[in-house]
Amino acid sequence: MRRFNGDKLLVATHNRGKLAEIADLLAPFGIVCVGAAEMGLPEPDETENTFVGNARIKAHAAARATGLPALADDSGIEVDGLGGAPGVNTADWAETPHGRDFVQAMTRTWRELEAANAPYPRRARFRATMVLAWPDGHDEVFAGKVEGQVVWPMRGAQGHGYDPMFLPDGYRMTFAEMDTTLKNRISHRADAFGKLVACFEKRS
Repeated sequence: MRRFNGDKLLVATHNRGKLAEIADLLAPFGIVCVGAAEMGLPEPDETENTFVGNARIKAHAAARATGLPALADDSGIEVDGLGGAPGVNTADWAETPHGRDFVQAMTRTWRELEAANAPYPRRARFRATMVLAWPDGHDEVFAGKVEGQVVWPMRGAQGHGYDPMFLPDGYRMTFAEMDTTLKNRISHRADAFGKLVACFEKRS
């Protein structure tokens, strides 16, 4: 495994919530995170049908454009009662002419579960794949997940995306009801990050 030995990392996302979450996870390593929007980078087309494929597109595009190592995350929610949808299309379900609306996406998800008469508990999982890419084309891949179920109505005002309807196993709070510190400890991204940390060394 290649080690990261710099002090600045480009996080290849335009999602401010995701950038803040990753920056928080990397803070103990003394690494400064900068987002793709701050660097003026466009969002590349995500043309793959897997999380790892789309994460690779974003990480390599950002690393090539800036000459910095880049970390990209592709994540989404898989709902068993919908055959694993929305999956890699999670963000697409939130697209509107005026930007992303995850209340719309969550409402659609629940309506489709109701239409399918999906059994309870309505099992689901968040998946996250992190790709750390270098400008020379090398990358390292780390995958994580957290199991749970989707619930309705939406609960909580923390987090982002589908957090208000996701109830992780072993907890009575949705991700959106949780303190950020707790969520960051048990999330799918934290699971992937727990594997990624082997690339980093804490600064003294």
